[in-house]
Amino acid sequence: MKKYSKLYLALLILFITYEYPYIAYSGVNAEWKNQPVEEIKSQQSATAEHHTQDGFQNHPFIETASSKGPLFYIRRAWHSIFLHDAPKEHALTESEALHLRNTIPGDSVTWLGHASFLIRLSGKTILTDPYFSEFASPLSWIGPRRMVASGISLENLPPIDIIIASHNHYDHLDDEAIRKLPNKGDIRVVVPLGLKTFFAERDYSNITELDWHKGISIENLELIALPAVHNSARSHNDHNKTLWASWAIVSPENKLYFIGDSGYSNSIFKNIGNEYGKFDYVLLPIGAYEPRELMWMSHMTPEEAVLVGKEVRADTLIASHWGTINLSDEPPWEPPKRFSKAGLSNGFDERKLWIMKIGETRSLTDPKIARDHNSTSKFSQTPTQNQRKFLNE
Repeated sequence: MKKYSKLYLALLILFITYEYPYIAYSGVNAEWKNQPVEEIKSQQSATAEHHTQDGFQNHPFIETASSKGPLFYIRRAWHSIFLHDAPKEHALTESEALHLRNTIPGDSVTWLGHASFLIRLSGKTILTDPYFSEFASPLSWIGPRRMVASGISLENLPPIDIIIASHNHYDHLDDEAIRKLPNKGDIRVVVPLGLKTFFAERDYSNITELDWHKGISIENLELIALPAVHNSARSHNDHNKTLWASWAIVSPENKLYFIGDSGYSNSIFKNIGNEYGKFDYVLLPIGAYEPRELMWMSHMTPEEAVLVGKEVRADTLIASHWGTINLSDEPPWEPPKRFSKAGLSNGFDERKLWIMKIGETRSLTDPKIARDHNSTSKFSQTPTQNQRKFLNE
């Protein structure tokens, strides 16, 4: 009986954590409460349509996520206790990941898992949406839990020149990782409006906040904050107090578009494509989309991700935000299959649909290097019997 009581207690705690998936513990992030919204917006026009009196909203307006109900969160809690087994081919070992990254010269991209990438452009190393912890939660021992460790551990990362964050949710902005990164004084931090305080209180000094359609040049790189369809929160009283964004990352050789997390929009991505495209590479979220009635306003389907790739006129689509942490109801290994099928149906060559292994690095400069060093993930091919088991769960 005691064993079951402990299980029920754990499920209850997990339910509470998930009921406020990014807002579970009001005392953890007091810094959000101490920064006046007027200060956050001081450099911006008060008439911007995505600005509100006390924060931000999607524009065109879309309702942000509401409570998803107890059954949804109980399922999430269950899968945080009883993790899905990841197929062996889903991730490289860390030694393999480090060796591969070190053997590919020039511009490259390394998938660490979820929306965390190492992007090497023009000699600079960019870290996107840092998430390395076991739990995406304000608590270090409970909450949404990783199925697969980061492809390269925090301790073995190369020196980071630039951090880019899309928004402040725990699975995209890891407090422990941000605190532990070395050489904070040498790292340029580029974030949406309102996130400066988070980094400043963790001893970063070179921080730039940007509103949508604002940019910054760092030597020969240009970073531009662009719209996304999402929301923000880290505690119970900071809902949408900080902005969320997608990012154009432009070097003389390559033009990338990073979407950390977003729902689909009938207009936003077409407008980005018209104003800022054509992109060489777009890093697209393809997971966390079921049930649609609960997820449509914040997470796109794999088919919508491919459509976004077309709308921003991308040459190559890179899948992200899947196979790392259980945040929703779709089978965990379904997203890349649907992504690959949709991409081929929409006229993309298979070589332009990158379904990477966690820890894998691919060249952004020489297609031959990418072919020679990186085998296509088996999720984009006919599934093995073992993979079918996972796809049917």
